This record gives sequence, C-alpha cells and structure tokens, in this order.
Amino acid sequence: MLNYKWFDSNDIIYKTEELLKATNNRYNITVQIAHRAKRSKYEDLDLIDDPKIKPVIRAIIEMVDEITQPEIIKD
Repeated sequence: MLNYKWFDSNDIIYKTEELLKATNNRYNITVQIAHRAKRSKYEDLDLIDDPKIKPVIRAIIEMVDEITQPEIIKD
C-alpha cells in the first residue's frame, strides 16, 4: 500500500478533477470509486492507522495515481 501524506481539500479537488478529465464517462468512474472505497473500508487494516483519510478520498487518490503514474502498477 502506498503511503500518503495528509492532503488538504484543494489537493483532493484537483485530483478529483484530474480523474474526471481522464475518463469519458463520469458515471462509471463514480461507481468505480464507490466500489473501491467500499471494498477498502472492509478489507484495509491501514484505516486504523490513518483515520484522517476516508475510504472515498483514498480511492480517488489511488485511482489518480494509477492513471497518471502507470509505473506504480508495473511493480
């Protein structure tokens, strides 16, 4: 799992806009974010260590990183 520093609201909004620009269907990306957040809420134990980042915000950050930095997925 990637370690994230605390993001302020402007960073989160910027990353959300970046994610929406990278896709051509806003509904599908919203559903993907919701499914990933729901899955991580029940599967990740890291949320206990970092309660500041909510599952939806964590899902958005992860998806933006996957799109903008594909070398992360290769590892």
